[in-house]
Amino acid sequence: MSMIKEFKEFAVKGNVMDLAVGVIIGGAFSSIVNSVVKDLIMPVIGVVTGGLDFSNMFVRLGHIPATYKGNPDSYKDLQTAGVAVFGYGSFITVLINFIILAFIIFLMVKFINKLRQPEAAAPAEPPPTPEDVLLLREIRDSLKNTPR
Repeated sequence: MSMIKEFKEFAVKGNVMDLAVGVIIGGAFSSIVNSVVKDLIMPVIGVVTGGLDFSNMFVRLGHIPATYKGNPDSYKDLQTAGVAVFGYGSFITVLINFIILAFIIFLMVKFINKLRQPEAAAPAEPPPTPEDVLLLREIRDSLKNTPR
């Protein structure tokens, strides 16, 4: 029974719950970034580069089976048929996803850290001078003023 109690204490700790929320939000956010890259950025890059389609950039490593009926220039068709292909275009797309996601997370962490920092307070007034120091200063000043 004590192991269940220990697990319950572990599972409801603040850090574990924060991590769980972060993973869930990260998963949802990742799909948004994937859509931005796939549906917004890659088509623009394709237009700028003259119609270059990154998703269809690959090097065929294996032989096409004799029974293959699909397009020999289609990455997805060749993958479905089980042909070994080196899909560097998909890797470029995933790399762009990662860079965008990492940059956005960097901005979010920077913003949160800025919120957590205490505001710079006005400089505090120095504490009042102790009475013994004031008395010593008085003695010093009076000694300076007495003729020798």
